[in-house]
Amino acid sequence: MNSIRIRLFAILIATTGAVWLLAAAWIYASTQAEVERVLDARLMEAARMVSSLITDHQIDPAAAANAATANAPPPPFEEARGSYSRQLSCQIWSLQGSLVSRSESAPATSLASHTDGFEETEIDGERWRVYAVVNPTLGVRVLVGDSLEIRDRLIGDVIKGLLVPGVVILPILAGLIWLSVGRGLAPLTRVAEGLAGRSAAELHPVDAGSVPREVRPVIRALNSLFGRVAEARDRERSFTAYAAHELKTPLAGLKTQAQIALRTDDPAIQREALSRISTSVDRTSRMVRQLIDLAAVDASQGIANDEEVDIAVLIAEVAAELEMQLAANEVYVAIELTDQAPPPNIIRGDRILVRLAIRNLLENAIQHSPKGGEVRCRVLARYDVVCVDILDQGPGIPQADEKRVTERFFRGSKAQGHGSGLGLSIVRMALDRLGGTLTFERGGRWFVARAAFPL
Repeated sequence: MNSIRIRLFAILIATTGAVWLLAAAWIYASTQAEVERVLDARLMEAARMVSSLITDHQIDPAAAANAATANAPPPPFEEARGSYSRQLSCQIWSLQGSLVSRSESAPATSLASHTDGFEETEIDGERWRVYAVVNPTLGVRVLVGDSLEIRDRLIGDVIKGLLVPGVVILPILAGLIWLSVGRGLAPLTRVAEGLAGRSAAELHPVDAGSVPREVRPVIRALNSLFGRVAEARDRERSFTAYAAHELKTPLAGLKTQAQIALRTDDPAIQREALSRISTSVDRTSRMVRQLIDLAAVDASQGIANDEEVDIAVLIAEVAAELEMQLAANEVYVAIELTDQAPPPNIIRGDRILVRLAIRNLLENAIQHSPKGGEVRCRVLARYDVVCVDILDQGPGIPQADEKRVTERFFRGSKAQGHGSGLGLSIVRMALDRLGGTLTFERGGRWFVARAAFPL
């Protein structure tokens, strides 16, 4: 059941029906108890009234007995069906067991055998509720009873009078509930129609002022999503513009150097031009690779793998991959591991993201190290994280640039034309996906870039 309208309709109908049935059950129980109390009180009152009339000699039992024997027997008992006018039945019996008198609706046999109080009996398959009172002065026993079937019919008629209108009203109520639910969901329909009419470029917020309070959290979530999508599109546009510009510059340089090499016969000039072409190709190749890395980090959101990664082995692999760059810059890489137990070089995370973070940190350190310099890679555990410190002897990052140094295509004031401004951006994004952090420190002649990976 994927329709909110149908779901709400079913819930409301079921709830209304359940409440109606519970109310009917409660009314049935309370009506039955109240009817029994009232009718029992009436039986008691009627029996005592007849006994009192006999005592006051307003009824002559002897004359009634003579009349009963002299005349024809009273008509047989017949239950008055469909009416409550003959519900009570009265009998007067002598204490010796002879019938003195009875009402027209009373049966000829004794209603009960007890002498005092209430009793339920059965006569010819008919159940009776009888109250008996003994008049010792006159030597008679007065029995007053009513049919329990008539009582049950009375209660049944009350419940029927409650349920029958409900059955008739239920279709009308269902129609009203269906229309009310549709009316209540109309704001969602209007919002959906408004969103369906938008183009892909229309990312402005939805007006939440005219929608009900219950729908506003959905509108706020949509507006927040629109905002994030708009920011992502702006970043993509900026990224495309920057990437086009950054690729255009080295390509123009490549073309210029190639033209120089073609137009001269001087071997020295040709070698210089070819050397610059090689340098430009390396720089362009690195930028393209970093753009691919950036796309890989973006694509890893929500689907990162969870696996064991040996940091020390990974650093050694990355250093081996950068062997040509190390040789060109005449830089030496040293890996330092602490003697902690257990060793802190094993973490859990996405191996690709960890590799991208370490590779770009190491490349940055190599690029900014002086000729013949040293780059140290130190792995140590601190609290609940494993820190990978990359130390170099370069100029470092000015404190004024630290807040912006992880922005895409940002080059600090000491960049001196090195790099594309993407390396630290890739590091920050990879660490964000892994739940880690990137910080910078200065200690003597060393500049430290610290990547903290959660254990």
